[in-house]
Amino acid sequence: MIRFSLVCDHEHAFEAWFRSNEDFETQKKRGFIDCPHCGSGKVEKALMAPAVSTGRKREKIAVAMGEAQRQAMAELKALSKKMRENADYVGDKFAEEARKIHFGEADARGIYGEATPEEAKGLAEDGVEFMPIPVFPDERN
Repeated sequence: MIRFSLVCDHEHAFEAWFRSNEDFETQKKRGFIDCPHCGSGKVEKALMAPAVSTGRKREKIAVAMGEAQRQAMAELKALSKKMRENADYVGDKFAEEARKIHFGEADARGIYGEATPEEAKGLAEDGVEFMPIPVFPDERN
């Protein structure tokens, strides 16, 4: 996941997470990104300093993690993998497909994909049951 610093045409600054730069561009083109302060859909990436992770930092994090935490992380990874293996990937159509299933317009089945914060809020307001599943960028987490 990548955190972008964003700014709207009214100069409100905010941050949002995306799977990739392409995911940001796709969501922007489809009008899924709005300023949380004023609701403007005219949003651009702002200048930001990159977050650089060195091998030494990762090593310190791994050393600080105790056996219980390593076991919990392994269990989370296994659960995340099992959830994906037993569900259909629907990509950025997650909110649409989840609603169809919830309202009986599509066969009930497990699905996973991506949803914007606005889409997730709408699903919750509609009473659709869902939960985020963790994304592990690499095996060193």
